[in-house]
Amino acid sequence: MTEFAAAGHSVSEAVAEQEAGSGKRKSYGRYVLGKVLGSLGSLFFVMVVGFFLFRVLPGDPARTLGRGRFKTPEQLEAFRAQYGLDQPLPLQFLTYLKTTFTGDMAESLRYRVPVSDLIIDRLWPTLLLVGISTVLATIIGVYLGVISAWNRGKPVDKITTGSTLTLYSMPEWWLGLLLIAAFAVGAGPLPGIFPTGGLHSVDAVPGTVGYVLDTALHLVLPILTLVLVYLADFSLIMRSSLLDELGEDYLTTARAKGLRDVVVRRRHAVRNAMLPTTTLIALSIGFVVSGAITVETVFSIPGLGLLATEALTIPDYPVLQGTFLITSAAVILANLAANLIYGLLDPRVRT
Repeated sequence: MTEFAAAGHSVSEAVAEQEAGSGKRKSYGRYVLGKVLGSLGSLFFVMVVGFFLFRVLPGDPARTLGRGRFKTPEQLEAFRAQYGLDQPLPLQFLTYLKTTFTGDMAESLRYRVPVSDLIIDRLWPTLLLVGISTVLATIIGVYLGVISAWNRGKPVDKITTGSTLTLYSMPEWWLGLLLIAAFAVGAGPLPGIFPTGGLHSVDAVPGTVGYVLDTALHLVLPILTLVLVYLADFSLIMRSSLLDELGEDYLTTARAKGLRDVVVRRRHAVRNAMLPTTTLIALSIGFVVSGAITVETVFSIPGLGLLATEALTIPDYPVLQGTFLITSAAVILANLAANLIYGLLDPRVRT
């Protein structure tokens, strides 16, 4: 009896050592709690960095905005006192934390309106532009990645991979300028078809079908720019993931059962290869809010990107802090969602 107990004890010790060596898998609740706490820590870090980062920018908001308006030093000091710019930096930081946690992002130095109202007003154009671009780039990029991997080494693979990499290497603003020159201004015998910039025409009447069509016409070139640049992200990752799956035994078994090649690809290979792409899609959704600063600037789209660019020239601290916090929070939340989804799809990540 003692020998059996000793043997059982040694077996349990061996199992414990094996679990300790390989790592014990957490429950999903503990996994979620850890990820949420990590995201909250990241968000607070972003708040701290966002405050002090913009304070080291060259320039004085009071002098920039008061050029031609403030005639005496007293007027300049009154402006600084009105917006708390004359307070010590630690006190300004505490005020920033208080206003942020209460949902009030202070008042813009340039526009003299609450930053939260500015962000809400500029958020819709950014969501429209980058949201549509992300959806189109995801669908087209994943499809190209699947076709490219399934035809590895063939002409379609070389053309697809080469073209997406070429487009990915182009700066967004430069590609946007090329499209404006070709399709908005006109090149040679080709007349300009699309508007050069803006979100609406001056004479467009809101709430009408013509207004919607006019907005769509203005968004064609900016959306095309972002889609062409984003394609490589989804295409190359999907291609790489699918190539890793092609040599697996379950695909050989599926073919041995007599399944058609297209069925094997769609039902088995692509589903397992979608895990890394799912993470990328979730992160891309987070970047929708941050927008594309260069594209919005080139095409004069009144979104968050252009708002941040305008604020940098002053610098408008409340606007910069607000846009930086909102865009960073969107990416952090998207990353959190990706981690939670990944923990469900692949329990091994909870080890």
